[in-house]
Amino acid sequence: MVNRTPAGRWFRRVTGVAIVSNVMAALTLLAAPSTIAAMAGVPASRTDLWPRLAAVQMLVLSLFYVPAAIDIDRYRAVAWLVVASHLAGGLFFMFEPAYRLFGYYDFAFAVPLAVLLFLAVRGERVGGPVSVVTL
Repeated sequence: MVNRTPAGRWFRRVTGVAIVSNVMAALTLLAAPSTIAAMAGVPASRTDLWPRLAAVQMLVLSLFYVPAAIDIDRYRAVAWLVVASHLAGGLFFMFEPAYRLFGYYDFAFAVPLAVLLFLAVRGERVGGPVSVVTL
């Protein structure tokens, strides 16, 4: 059964945006890793292998987000792992100043997804929609 709370619907939408955003970024990185590195202001790699590997891993990770974008109740653990992966990515990149842009990117998804998932799960247990005001 699909979570019908407003927060659940928004969680699925934001997860969908994250999937599309990650896929677009990964495909762009696969096509032109040196150009993307220059545009992001990060040090260029001596070889294109490592940025392309990161892009492939981002594509694969995005595929694992799909179940949570479809049904957060049936795939609750996956939904929490979507949040955890964005938090982990954000924390990973925050400690290297040259790569903080990537950390901001992940945090831009992690924070709203965490709040929305919390509200959706809580709203489902209570039996109705929950807003931030009621917390």
